[in-house]
Amino acid sequence: MIKKVIILCLVLGTTLMAEFRSIKIPEFEKMQKEGVVVVDIRRPDEWKATGIIKGSIKNTFFDAGGRYDLRRWLAELEKHVSSKADPVILVCAHANRTKAVGRFLSEEFKMEHVYDLDGGINYGWIDLGKKTVKE
Repeated sequence: MIKKVIILCLVLGTTLMAEFRSIKIPEFEKMQKEGVVVVDIRRPDEWKATGIIKGSIKNTFFDAGGRYDLRRWLAELEKHVSSKADPVILVCAHANRTKAVGRFLSEEFKMEHVYDLDGGINYGWIDLGKKTVKE
């Protein structure tokens, strides 16, 4: 009996674990077409410099000094993502900030399906010939 309970816990634990992973452009585009929310966590000066991926929600996480306001950021995110089960894709310049934020959302905030664009908007999007829209 104890063995069955342990196996059940292991199975449930792996199925309930949150997912965070990087995705390439084809998967990104497919998910975006399906309505998955894309959140660009860069700063306004970065949006202005490169533009954003069409359809992205702009929600700055870190300011230029590396500071953040978690309550404000989560409140803005919750306007677009109604459940922790809803998938979300994060975008930043090079996918460094999205890795930190994505792990937080997945591990601490317990969101179930968090992704980031592999390489960010610079290496994973613009450098591969994809277009952005200007502010």
